[in-house]
Amino acid sequence: MPETMTALFGGAGPDWTPRQVPVPQPGPGQIVVRAHAVALNNADASMLAAADPTSGGTGKEYRAGFEFAGEVSAVGDGVRTPAVGSRVMGRTPGSFAQYVLADHPHVLPVPDELGHEEACALPTGLLTEHGALTVAGFQAGQSVLITGAGSSIGLIGVQISRALNASRIIATTRSSAKRELLEKAGADTVVIVTDEQDLAQAVLDGTGGEGVALDHVGGQTFAACLPATRTDGTVVNIGRLDQAASTIDLDALSYRHLRVQGVSFGFTRPAELGTVIATARQKLLAAVADGRVRPLIDTTLSFDTAAQAAERLRSHRAHGKIVLTVP
Repeated sequence: MPETMTALFGGAGPDWTPRQVPVPQPGPGQIVVRAHAVALNNADASMLAAADPTSGGTGKEYRAGFEFAGEVSAVGDGVRTPAVGSRVMGRTPGSFAQYVLADHPHVLPVPDELGHEEACALPTGLLTEHGALTVAGFQAGQSVLITGAGSSIGLIGVQISRALNASRIIATTRSSAKRELLEKAGADTVVIVTDEQDLAQAVLDGTGGEGVALDHVGGQTFAACLPATRTDGTVVNIGRLDQAASTIDLDALSYRHLRVQGVSFGFTRPAELGTVIATARQKLLAAVADGRVRPLIDTTLSFDTAAQAAERLRSHRAHGKIVLTVP
């Protein structure tokens, strides 16, 4: 490995700044991955804005990025797998770099059928959506409601639910243009949400209520999931595409004997994250390999056009993941 590498940093302005920094060395239980592609997440835009000193941000510098895919170039003491040369995808802070340091339980093998550009766009979706279904107690044969299903992570949730044999998948979106995309991903029913429409009633009219609800939207959409969920069902909030605040009807919660759970596996404790990834590996890699679970890629750009990628992310016009190839 070389002594230095290029990495992208936030905290100096509205966009990431490339810098030359030392190539990391693995400690016990760690690996170093030569990244070939990295993927953007919504958190990347919010962190960039929060640290931007030109717009009232903190000015605190940090190495950017979370998702990556590449080849293992070095391993630390105690690491038996993955071996040097293995193709892996994973999630760890500071992944927008030519060489990424990660705990070895935080990566997954990349199936031969998958290129690095697709692989780097999968880890967050796999661990978050499958982890949410797991904490909800999902079992094959249950029905699933997925709000904000047209988002990149929501689409992964639809595909995972289908791969795990959900009996019925109800997907909501605000864009009628995404109906065909969601149906192709595996949704049985697509509900187009408008400001005039009662989401809960639309779901109940069509299905009688869902056993598990995965909410990516937050705000009042989260509140609407409660009366749209069957008695003894579970509602899991994953994202806040709308807003974090929500006013719920406690009658809907109590009379239906619902469980409500919040998850944020991308920022969880390292040991817990390792367990979630290991479970996703066991249950989902076959579905990834045979094409049942695939990310939707919106744009693929080069590492030196990261500013353009950030602007695309901030525009909220992306349909799928934004990927950077790493030189």
